[in-house]
Amino acid sequence: MEQSLYEKVGGEEAIAKVVDYFYSELVLKNPTVNQFFEETDMEKQRQHQTKFISFALGGPKQYSGQSMAKAHEGMNLQPEHFNAIVKHLHDALAHFRVSEADIDTALTTVASLRDDILYQ
Repeated sequence: MEQSLYEKVGGEEAIAKVVDYFYSELVLKNPTVNQFFEETDMEKQRQHQTKFISFALGGPKQYSGQSMAKAHEGMNLQPEHFNAIVKHLHDALAHFRVSEADIDTALTTVASLRDDILYQ
């Protein structure tokens, strides 16, 4: 039986490290997207994002948050915002030595949410 991407990257503990790096070293330092997090409880955001990415990568269904459309409602996110986040996720996964093939798989999952996130 083939491992899920969630298992390949090391499970929730490893994903939490990726998410922490994603926000602290990339997203929050990028003026294209950091303003969207000015009023955000980042500890809660990190926990929420870890569960969401874990589920998106084939891990256990722990994500019980809002739909992507509802979560991004009123934000008026544009393609450049979405693209910046995707690039940061790529770079965070690469930083933790996830293979390009596995990163591509993860980003394909993220790309499927694009229409639910943009222009809400």
